Amino acid sequence: MAKARVAVLISGTGTNMAALLYAAKATDCPYEIVLVASNNPDAGGLKLAEAEGIATFAHPHKGLSREEHDGIMHEALIAAKTEFVALAGYMRILSSGFVEKWEGRMLNIHPSLLPKYKGLHTHERAIEAGDSHGGCSVHLVTAELDDGPILGQTPVAILPGDTADSLAARVLIAEHQLYSRCLAVFVGRETSPDHLVAQVRERALSLPEADEVVSHGMPCFGIVKGKKFAYVSLDHHGDGKIALLVKISGADEQAQLIENDPDRYYRPAYFGDGWVAMRLDLGRNDWDEIGEWLARSWRSVAPKKLTALIDAAEAF
Repeated sequence: MAKARVAVLISGTGTNMAALLYAAKATDCPYEIVLVASNNPDAGGLKLAEAEGIATFAHPHKGLSREEHDGIMHEALIAAKTEFVALAGYMRILSSGFVEKWEGRMLNIHPSLLPKYKGLHTHERAIEAGDSHGGCSVHLVTAELDDGPILGQTPVAILPGDTADSLAARVLIAEHQLYSRCLAVFVGRETSPDHLVAQVRERALSLPEADEVVSHGMPCFGIVKGKKFAYVSLDHHGDGKIALLVKISGADEQAQLIENDPDRYYRPAYFGDGWVAMRLDLGRNDWDEIGEWLARSWRSVAPKKLTALIDAAEAF
């Protein structure tokens, strides 16, 4: 299975970038580092990345608006076919437009136990507050600084006589271990059966009078006491695939979908021409589009009383 393509943004020595890079060398690591980029052409981490054979990119932000510089960085990420972005000491507040483009696919590591001590001087603030522990957090990046959903944390004990520097040195060790682990789990969930089924379940059961049963060993979604509109095939008959099966108009549409994208779509065994299977285990799923597929499939089997109510609601 292809590894997730990760770009790392740095501004300095890039020790967290290095931790991610070396973790990626493990054969079972689900990601690879495809680019290290910086707003500082003199960042020491760029030299390390180059020595390790990783592509690099740098463009100074001086003289550019935040949006202009973010646009340049975004284009570099796209050119590298980046799927996920890891911020590792990237000392720039990102524009809302950049964050929106990478929403749900950009992670950051912060040297505190969020939500405590967002921003700078985290170790001084923890010591001054008399906390028993400092630590670090990995979180998804949102428009608000250091405020996205937390993916993992490691507490680090504050010792008597600790200074900000001595605490920071121990927290950095924890950061190096935590970031690679959280990134691996996060990108790996894109192909995790439990995660994929949960994503389908959330969208299928949001449809009116939908329920879930197990049919032929597969999670199956249908109208309560009615017809089925979706299945999740989990290595069915040992085919090695995780796929969503939905109803379509017939053989012509099935053939067209498979011709246009034979890697993702296929004809599900035993289901006939009125169904198509779309692979979920390839990653990079467009869950909004999948939700639309589920809604369309639901509509094809829902009784008229239900579809009439939906049509009336949409008319308003």
